[in-house]
Amino acid sequence: MSFRIATANDLPTLVRMLADDAIGGAREAVSPEALGRYRLAFEAIDRDPNHLLIVAVDADDAPIGMLQLSLLPCLTHQGSWRAQIEGVRVASTHRSSGVGRAMIGHAVELARARGCAMVQFTTDKRRGDAIRFYEGLGFSASHEGMKLSLR
Repeated sequence: MSFRIATANDLPTLVRMLADDAIGGAREAVSPEALGRYRLAFEAIDRDPNHLLIVAVDADDAPIGMLQLSLLPCLTHQGSWRAQIEGVRVASTHRSSGVGRAMIGHAVELARARGCAMVQFTTDKRRGDAIRFYEGLGFSASHEGMKLSLR
């Protein structure tokens, strides 16, 4: 397994990964019509150096995991930068094989190399296994996350 920045050719596979569980399947769309919206988002991420769409790939360079790492300047914490992790997914055929652990480790190292003071993310409260996974990596639920849906 290795890591690289996602390409436009990866997009259909990444969208299928996003939709490949009960929660993602209820909010993502894998239709050809929806792919255009994902493509616009991908293009915005791809052209901004503070947003990285990282894929874990197998020996054949096929995506087996993904996450988005966004680097955010903040006035808090003495004007430090922080890294926000979003959209962590591992292909169903590779779950529980260390891919997720390796991806998060890679993202943390990238954040550290870019001078970030902290790494943060949110995860759905219904994802109990994911919460335990992240706690096992040293993350703590130190804050209460709040969201307001605009759709």
